[in-house]
Amino acid sequence: MQRLALAGTRAIVDMSYARHFLDFQGSAIPSEMQKLVVTRLSPNFREAVTLRRDCPVPLPGDGDLLVRNRFVGVNASDINYSAGRYDPSVKTPFDAGFEGVGEVVALGLSASAAFMVGQAVAYMAPGSFAEYTVVPARVAIPVPGLKPEYLTLLVSGTTAYISLKELGGLSEGKKVLVTAAAGGTGQFAVQLAKKAKCHVIGTCSSAEKSAFLKSVGCDRPINYNTEHVSTVLRQEYPQGVDVVYESVGGAMFDLAVDALATRGRLIVIGFVSGYQTPTGLSPVKAGTLPAKLLKKSASVQGFFLNHYLPEFRGAMDHLLKMYAGGELVCEVDTGGLSAEGRFTGLESVFRAVDYMYMRKTLENCR
Repeated sequence: MQRLALAGTRAIVDMSYARHFLDFQGSAIPSEMQKLVVTRLSPNFREAVTLRRDCPVPLPGDGDLLVRNRFVGVNASDINYSAGRYDPSVKTPFDAGFEGVGEVVALGLSASAAFMVGQAVAYMAPGSFAEYTVVPARVAIPVPGLKPEYLTLLVSGTTAYISLKELGGLSEGKKVLVTAAAGGTGQFAVQLAKKAKCHVIGTCSSAEKSAFLKSVGCDRPINYNTEHVSTVLRQEYPQGVDVVYESVGGAMFDLAVDALATRGRLIVIGFVSGYQTPTGLSPVKAGTLPAKLLKKSASVQGFFLNHYLPEFRGAMDHLLKMYAGGELVCEVDTGGLSAEGRFTGLESVFRAVDYMYMRKTLENCR
């Protein structure tokens, strides 16, 4: 299973491990399973979440699918979910994870009009950090096979596609700055901006990531560990940038505001540098923001995918076609370079979250 991304980075966890049950077409589905449950509200994922074993496998309703998860996505925003930040009224316990790819192993009568047992699907729904998840058929998306790349599109890809389409005003020749550009959603913002014939600048943290960004079309990668981002922008883009796709927050947000061109647009899709703090925020220079925006007739606008769900399926269909046609690179991270190796099984979700934030972008904006 894998998951990375609402606001940048993502890791993928492979669920094809240990308990291999024969649950296709007449074979028995197990009565018990494992899942991750939020038992305490906290931005510390290990403190908030418990691995529960021998939970009953849920039954699908008339319009539902029972999906055996093969890959689940670990997003930077999972700790916002475990901290209850998206819904202050939420009460523990509740199931963790909200993104998966797997096969249908059982389904309700109404759902059988559009799906069948054995079919591969991707979905964005609560409770994906489990061996089996009940998914409403209306939110399930058929995919050609069980590949982790499809997970990268569910949140990270659609966030980039919809936000840039609805808010970015992209056109040929515009200068677009993508922060955390090699991350889960940044990689798509880079590629989609290039498809729109923009000049793309991307911040990243290593030579390897810089090389990856060049390979997907980024015109000017900035490795902030070897270059000062503010200096590069000031010297090479003295008229500013037209669009910023911003997911880091804190000092990077301030730097991006200063880099805006006249009538520039800054799209906030996250602020990952603050997610692990008690407030979930990193300080910004808010006091001077109105004057800076007024001086440039510039704008800052937030984007939260849940507010654009009517556009979600169309975005997924478009991205799937791009990927199938070789027009889109979907970089995945299954933990192969982590100290303990590939993320396999629900137990590794905790390690995947740690790994993601350790590599992630508490960006040194210099």
